[in-house]
Amino acid sequence: MVASRSARERKAAAQAGDLARVRIEVDDADQFVYKITCTQCKVRDDRPWSAYRPGQDNGFMAAMDRWIFHLVERHPGAEAPCLEFLDAAQQRLQERRDAASAD
Repeated sequence: MVASRSARERKAAAQAGDLARVRIEVDDADQFVYKITCTQCKVRDDRPWSAYRPGQDNGFMAAMDRWIFHLVERHPGAEAPCLEFLDAAQQRLQERRDAASAD
């Protein structure tokens, strides 16, 4: 059985921890787009920091990897279940960098 969008959103929010606000939207291609925003950090125009990047991969893993890196860099004392995947996120980042440099 496929999980509903709201069930996926609840699971992602639980993984992301207390500093995150998670929303899942559906894009023009009927794909889920995960948007994770930080409840404490602001960027330009006083907008919350967000893992959403238009036009790029915004699936669960990509958004969660960005969120993990944000937590490690900006909130080093924060606790979140997703932090157990830091090593895997760093490995995926290195693989993307290696692939980009090979092109």
